[in-house]
Amino acid sequence: MWRGMIVLAGLLAAGAAHADSRLFCSADDAQARFTLESDFASDAGHRLNHFRGALIVKDPAQAPVFSKRVFESQHLSNHWARDGELLLEVFDEGGDDTGGATLDLVVVAGVRGKPAANFSGTYSLTIEGGSKPYAAEGKVSCGTK
Repeated sequence: MWRGMIVLAGLLAAGAAHADSRLFCSADDAQARFTLESDFASDAGHRLNHFRGALIVKDPAQAPVFSKRVFESQHLSNHWARDGELLLEVFDEGGDDTGGATLDLVVVAGVRGKPAANFSGTYSLTIEGGSKPYAAEGKVSCGTK
């Protein structure tokens, strides 16, 4: 009996130690295809542990600059993940390879107070500062891992 209680206590402790939130979002429509993955600590403050993503802008006018971008933690300029609600803002200030153009991708998903394993939302994508400004909106699917 004691052995069973010790094993149960060990499993509960292991579950609590790995209770961080791994979230992913993806979209694939006529304007863009992207995946984003983030990991937030479950303790107070919900600190970002990890972020990565990739984006393909399908507009031929944007293809020379933003046809394929890879994102890392430094690109996540704003984030909120709490109680079923997820907000992510990815900002790519480009560089020499973008000719001064910047990219801003915002994802708003879930419903506050209603956490779920799979949830949906919207994204908005804006490219400014290049030869042709670009804006797109669409639906996004998100979930937890």
